[in-house]
Amino acid sequence: MTDAVLRRGILAAGAAAAIPAPASAQGQGALAAFLAALASRRIEIIDLTQTLHPGTPVIQLPPPLANTEPFRMSEISRYDARGPAWYWNNFSCGEHTGTHFDAPIHWVTGRDLPDGATDTLPPARMIAPACVIDCSAQAAADERFVFEPRHILEWESRHGRIPAGSWVLMRTDWSKRSDPAAFLNMRADGPHVPGPSAAAVRLLVERDVNGWGVEAVGTDHGQAFSFEPPFPAHALLHGANKYGLASLTNLDRLPPTGAALITPPLKIRGGSGSPLRVLALVER
Repeated sequence: MTDAVLRRGILAAGAAAAIPAPASAQGQGALAAFLAALASRRIEIIDLTQTLHPGTPVIQLPPPLANTEPFRMSEISRYDARGPAWYWNNFSCGEHTGTHFDAPIHWVTGRDLPDGATDTLPPARMIAPACVIDCSAQAAADERFVFEPRHILEWESRHGRIPAGSWVLMRTDWSKRSDPAAFLNMRADGPHVPGPSAAAVRLLVERDVNGWGVEAVGTDHGQAFSFEPPFPAHALLHGANKYGLASLTNLDRLPPTGAALITPPLKIRGGSGSPLRVLALVER
């Protein structure tokens, strides 16, 4: 099986890197070759998801704006008189809690898109290649680091143009902030959290990305309320039918190119987003 043939097969199976088939998969179909690569650990699965719990930090909006509820879980039964052979719970949370997916209708600019809710998203867009731009040094030096077009262009000078339909992930190592207060990093003038400028978001739209992902609680810069337009990662991306991923982790384990993300949110009727388990496939 040639690399070109296998590349098409892997893409059809949902991975975005060309992976030569092991000997056991020679002569088999594309999906069989992909599964064989998984079984032989030639493709590693990396979890980019934070664990949900009652202390999971959620975005805090100032009055009089309404805020989301925190994550809550209550036990129904646990191998006891309420249910002797089973364990289960009720849980509740806002759609945009923990590692979560922002659908286009999350923002007013995307409200009229016919495929913009979590139950109408095209399944083919739920698996896509990822470009990881390492801004961890800049974020460590400046908690209000602004991601600009030049950071995209510098990355492209080393790795090539961002392919259309890709996720672009900004690595900041912000997820390593285990204290919720440090993670949200609220200050007198608003959150001090790195994120993109409006110009950077416009360039991502020009590149026709699948979406934009970050390690912080939301996809925008902490001071994005003062940008023009305000909250460009929401206003511009969702208006262009692009997606968002927030509160990612383990981005330091991904290569700049060559990974594929699996990102289906819960299929909530009319949903604006949902918590999800984001998985990355990486060739080893």
